[in-house]
Amino acid sequence: MYRSLEACVNDLEKHGHLVRIREEVDPYLEMAAIHLKVYEAGGPALLFENVKGSRFRAVSNLFGTIERSKFIFRSTWEAAERVIALRNDPMSALKNPFKHVSTGLAAFNALPSKTGGTPPVAVQEINISDLPLIQHWPMDGGAFITLPQVYSEDPAKPGIMNSNLGMYRVQLSGNEYEMNREIGLHYQIHRGIGIHQEKAARKGEPLKVSIFVGGPPAHTLSAVMPLPEGLSEMTFAGMLAGRRFRYSYIDGYCISHDADFVITGEIHPGETKPEGPFGDHLGYYSLTHEFPLMKIHKVYARKDAIWPFTVVGRPPQEDTSFGALIHELTGDAIKGEIPGVKEVHAVDAAGVHPLLFAIGSERYTPYQPVKQPAELLTIANRILGTGQLSLAKYLFITAEDNRPLDTHDEVDFLTYILERIDLRRDIHFQTNTTIDTLDYSGTGLNTGSKVVFAAYGDQKRELCRQVPEIMKSIRGYENVQLIMPGVVAIQSSAFTSYAAAAEEMKQFSEALVAASVGADALASVPMIILCDDSTFVSKTINNFLWATFTRSNPSHDIYGVNAGYEFKHWGCDNVIIDARVKPHQAPPLIPDPEVEKRVERLFQRGAVLGDWSK
Repeated sequence: MYRSLEACVNDLEKHGHLVRIREEVDPYLEMAAIHLKVYEAGGPALLFENVKGSRFRAVSNLFGTIERSKFIFRSTWEAAERVIALRNDPMSALKNPFKHVSTGLAAFNALPSKTGGTPPVAVQEINISDLPLIQHWPMDGGAFITLPQVYSEDPAKPGIMNSNLGMYRVQLSGNEYEMNREIGLHYQIHRGIGIHQEKAARKGEPLKVSIFVGGPPAHTLSAVMPLPEGLSEMTFAGMLAGRRFRYSYIDGYCISHDADFVITGEIHPGETKPEGPFGDHLGYYSLTHEFPLMKIHKVYARKDAIWPFTVVGRPPQEDTSFGALIHELTGDAIKGEIPGVKEVHAVDAAGVHPLLFAIGSERYTPYQPVKQPAELLTIANRILGTGQLSLAKYLFITAEDNRPLDTHDEVDFLTYILERIDLRRDIHFQTNTTIDTLDYSGTGLNTGSKVVFAAYGDQKRELCRQVPEIMKSIRGYENVQLIMPGVVAIQSSAFTSYAAAAEEMKQFSEALVAASVGADALASVPMIILCDDSTFVSKTINNFLWATFTRSNPSHDIYGVNAGYEFKHWGCDNVIIDARVKPHQAPPLIPDPEVEKRVERLFQRGAVLGDWSK
């Protein structure tokens, strides 16, 4: 267990998990470029000891591999798992009380501890301009904090046990922010801090916010944990750190005694400023929008403080390891929350929120000879109404019947569904609803649609293992490529408008029908992906998942061969997903080639990162 981030850094270095970079590195794009190259190579954590323009050190890639993450939490991981499990199944403690004695002690010892004296982090007051102002991508609006722990309390019930600790991105510079006096706070819908801000605004009061940066890695992980109802992030932070979360108040603001930095300030009702752009985890820039403005009160830093950061972009990235850790700790929690659910997988390659794979149960009508989705539809609605899962656009759900399934084996899972789905019965849309704030495939900020593909029963079709010849002869559509069994990519001209696309899809569908008259070949291709570059989309499964599900809005971009409605239910013979880039969508993240050349100096043979050059 670590009492500080410095202790973690030293331990990682001692065990060969960290490399020090003593050469001066520019926080404008260079630090991020170095991080990305090392992460891609499966390399170590990085301690930047000479950050241009700042006297503080910075560390990244702490959680870059699941193995390193587990090493960091090796002494407290099992105790945290037991407490989470106990919250999900409290009856188990009554059945075997002695087995859970250590669990109870872990939970008790994790209760936050209000501490006297001057917090170590408050030994010096600094300015925002003193921090490592790291800009990650060329089009970013400025420097951002990417691993913040944003703390707020319920204005109606103040106190740490009614607090919220979340990881919401923080813009430190750029745009219209007045340096050292204002920063931007970006949080999405379904976030705890939003409830606190709404309550404060209703009272006509500003919301006091503390931003903790650094401290024990357990505190960072706690800020992103989807915890069971009633389990505080502050309690979990103590459990995973093996030491109570220690805090006190200065000027009415909560101060973490273990943080490396603390920024305090207020969000006033109705005050916003433009925030962004920012290269985000879907692999695109989230664009400039109005978000809450935080007015700085004070900024604190402990002696020899270390600034932790990460770089987000098209998955997989370091936050992929976060997701894996969270799944291991809380994966079973969803089973208790939604009866009948066996597994839910937010697909990382598709940017997490756009795409869910789920395994449920089908127990409603076991006496009927015909198997079809029934309970699965109830479960699907529960999934799409639960927490962050409600931000998903696509949900593919089935139940195990004649063999076990694994949602993390994407090709096998999709193959199983596509072999069984009735495309005229088993596709269910929700329109004009909420999606992820960072997803620009919809009709506006936070708005778009959802679709459920639910399949169950006997196999209905054999899926093609190569491109059917008839699909290679459609004029205007070229470079037909097989992505996986039953899924084909076809390249087309650039998207111009939805009106033009609708007419184009009508003609394309008619051409496919005409070409397949007297043949059965189309039946083996239940899903067709229309795209700008079919070679790219078909090259890897990750490319397919990313391009298809981040670039399409179900209600607007799903078409079908012989499509039609029966009593308001849409169905077709073959699904067509238009995954072409749309004019309203955000640009993808592209590194600056000049910066890429500059950082090569650190990856030369004999240089500090020479072992991690590709």
